[in-house]
Amino acid sequence: MIEVAKRLESVEEYYFSKKLKEVNTLKTKGHPIINLGIGSPDLQPPEEVITAITNSFKEANAHKYQSYQGLPELRDAISEFYSERFRVSVDPTKEVLPLMGSKEGIMHISMAFLNKGDEVLIPNPGYPTYTSVTKLMQAEPVFYDLDEANGWCPNIEALEKLDLSKVKLMWLSYPHMPTGAKASKKIFEDLIAFAKEHHILLVNDNPYSFILNNEPLSILSIKGAKEICLELNSLSKTFNMAGWRVGMVLGNQTLLNAVLKVKSNMDSGMFYGIQKGAIEALKCSKNWFENLNDIYEERREHVWELARRLNCTFDKDTNGLFVWAKLPPKMKSEEFIDKLLIENHIFITPGTVFGTKGEGYVRFSLCASSESIKEAIARI
Repeated sequence: MIEVAKRLESVEEYYFSKKLKEVNTLKTKGHPIINLGIGSPDLQPPEEVITAITNSFKEANAHKYQSYQGLPELRDAISEFYSERFRVSVDPTKEVLPLMGSKEGIMHISMAFLNKGDEVLIPNPGYPTYTSVTKLMQAEPVFYDLDEANGWCPNIEALEKLDLSKVKLMWLSYPHMPTGAKASKKIFEDLIAFAKEHHILLVNDNPYSFILNNEPLSILSIKGAKEICLELNSLSKTFNMAGWRVGMVLGNQTLLNAVLKVKSNMDSGMFYGIQKGAIEALKCSKNWFENLNDIYEERREHVWELARRLNCTFDKDTNGLFVWAKLPPKMKSEEFIDKLLIENHIFITPGTVFGTKGEGYVRFSLCASSESIKEAIARI
């Protein structure tokens, strides 16, 4: 037998990769599973996007290798999008790097800046990929707790009490995944000051800003952010293009050049047609967001009703593609979702997927039709 690399001993198969096998097995046995666990948009991308990618197939450069930095027109479109939607000015030639989805950006950033033994501040609860990638880099995760009482935002005083001598990188994700909590400008200002004082690279993962949110905020809009921050963003949720894998990282040229060193050795450029489609998506008018959120608002009302039927409580003042709900006292997250799956054929996500602070919570996805959610309510 060929032994696998020791780094794999520190990580497990992604939760949804494992759990969906179980869900699909139930489906093959004829069980009508309603999937409210995954944040994979079921709606179509804008029509202009479909047209652009279709028309691109006939262009002369469509099937060639593409630039590692993406088409200049795509970087321009990203820059204009950030200017219009976030009031952030970024130089498309130096401060924008398109990615094949923001998830690869987590790996590229980690490879660019982490050495063995470095420490990384990771939110608990938070996106599990931050932890797995940190371990793959043979760096050490240092979890900072987020609490409902503090609006699921970092406690700077608690962070200051940690031994930060080995911390190289800190992950944020606001609007927060999985809770949907929002960060204020004041919170970002305090975090930037903290990162500067301790020479920590601060990365905000920001794919949910336009879902059920009228006040999108980028950390790069804060004075001094570019000195110490990077921001990841994505077209997956905003434009229903999750499977197309279009993301971006923005920040100062020195930081992005380090990321580009990694990226240019990992891929051969994003498919031309997808880039053309992404350009059209970024040009969409305000009506696109309004129409999309009308659908999600209706779905969220139904999910709130489903959560109430399950005796869960939740905060209505949140953003993003999910409803984060608190279980009744003494109920365990994984036991709860397994019971719901087996008895009612409804799949939701246990909060423990996102860390120990997720115990006692569950997450509902809005990526299912109102009819499906109403059917789930009827089953309860």
